[in-house]
Amino acid sequence: MSRRDKGHEKLQVRLGYSFADVGLLERALSHSSAISPGKRIEQSYQRLEFLGDRVLGLVVADMLYARFPKSNEGELSRTLNTLVRKETCADIARKLDLGKELILGDSEARTGGAEKDAILGDVTEAIIGAIFLDGGLEPASDFIRRYFTQFLADGQANRADAKTTLQEWAQARGLEPPAYLQVERRGPDHAPEFTIAVEVAGFERIDATGPSKKIAEHKAAEMFLIAQNVWKEKK
Repeated sequence: MSRRDKGHEKLQVRLGYSFADVGLLERALSHSSAISPGKRIEQSYQRLEFLGDRVLGLVVADMLYARFPKSNEGELSRTLNTLVRKETCADIARKLDLGKELILGDSEARTGGAEKDAILGDVTEAIIGAIFLDGGLEPASDFIRRYFTQFLADGQANRADAKTTLQEWAQARGLEPPAYLQVERRGPDHAPEFTIAVEVAGFERIDATGPSKKIAEHKAAEMFLIAQNVWKEKK
């Protein structure tokens, strides 16, 4: 891997956090394919990912508890699962341009590892774990709130199960599952905007736009449910 960003200084600026132990950040970026088998536990991001996943869940749960005081446990759990899943973490990794910072083995690099949702999602969680170990819960929470609040503000959170609801609605009517199609992608890599269409046979196509494919899909599903009077429009 090229070390154009020595010490990952530019990355630390993008993260909004300066590491006292840059080795933790280096480990958070290291895929197991780049590490010899005997050292993968100590030197790859796997353990940091485990830790970061738990820190992420705690902080997002706190965010949801405060933001949605009328939601019950089941609603909060479904929303939490949507917000902390790998696709969401991968979206954040792309905003931070983490792909070019990854330390991958040759085979993983050749097969496009730097663009895989699974790897990008894991690395985002590993970085959260690294920040937590380096500076404690407060800076880790600051990072999470900085990058995950947008997903709540975009309306995904309080209607997190829109796609599931739409699929169940279609199945109950004997229809094929909804199809989601990318209509357009605009904007730079660090701030993309996607337009996604949802199609259900026999019904008018609904388009929606969001900062990631997943958010746009949820928006489109929500708009479809509102158009069919399954859900009421938010005020």
